Amino acid sequence: MKNILVPIDFSEHSEYALEVAAIIAQKKGSRLTVLHMIGISEAILAKDETQEMEEARYYMNLVKERFSTFLDKEYLKDIEVTQIVQNYKIFNEINQVAEEQEIDLIVMGSHGTSGLKDVFVGSNTEKVVRTSNVPVLVIKEHMPSFKMEKMVLAWHFRDGCVENYRKARDFADGFKAKLCLVYINTPAYNFLSTHEAEDKLSQFMYNTGIREEVKIYNDYSVEKGILNYAESIRADVIAVPTHGRQGLAHFVMGSIGEDIANHSKKPVITFRM
Repeated sequence: MKNILVPIDFSEHSEYALEVAAIIAQKKGSRLTVLHMIGISEAILAKDETQEMEEARYYMNLVKERFSTFLDKEYLKDIEVTQIVQNYKIFNEINQVAEEQEIDLIVMGSHGTSGLKDVFVGSNTEKVVRTSNVPVLVIKEHMPSFKMEKMVLAWHFRDGCVENYRKARDFADGFKAKLCLVYINTPAYNFLSTHEAEDKLSQFMYNTGIREEVKIYNDYSVEKGILNYAESIRADVIAVPTHGRQGLAHFVMGSIGEDIANHSKKPVITFRM
């Protein structure tokens, strides 16, 4: 992992993301690229060329001053940091920056866990997640002791399950993390006895050639099961696959993915299928 992108809006949540990115960079020998998107209005850009240049210079200098203070952190010592300031019209330009800078991972802050409409869907974080071609690590809390030793991925028997697993396995291996697969068995949806679940898993693994332990965990709903299981094993990260530009409403696990992304206090890593 050579280059990590951190979108910055100078909020405390983007500082949480910056610190986690720095921890990863220290461990992996990576460099950081910090990006601030100005969003200069069309009204300003519609002025004559001289006025436009003066306005742009003013905003650039203002951001540089804020960067100087924001990046004056002890945890960034000895880490190569590149600053990018860019005006944007559509938010998926972050994905373009990621491609141009050969980014391997985006680390981004997100506000709170109070609910779907107010927190994630429609937010800048959601826009980045749904357009990013590289994994996005979403951080919601101050985590000065961040580590990635255990990563949870929910197992199911739908199309894409094997591809989900391989993406998550590759990512976990890159961090030397343990990938913890879990099948959530619920009373309301396709309930299986322990014996039935074990037989189904065994047959599926045999057919796909995958040799991996899958924990069977009983709970009242899939999303609660994943969150409770992750908590019970003290997982560091929950992995959620996405289907790219279709947004969180089209996670591989549908609304379950939305609930996890919104209600998990643990970091969530999304990767595009």
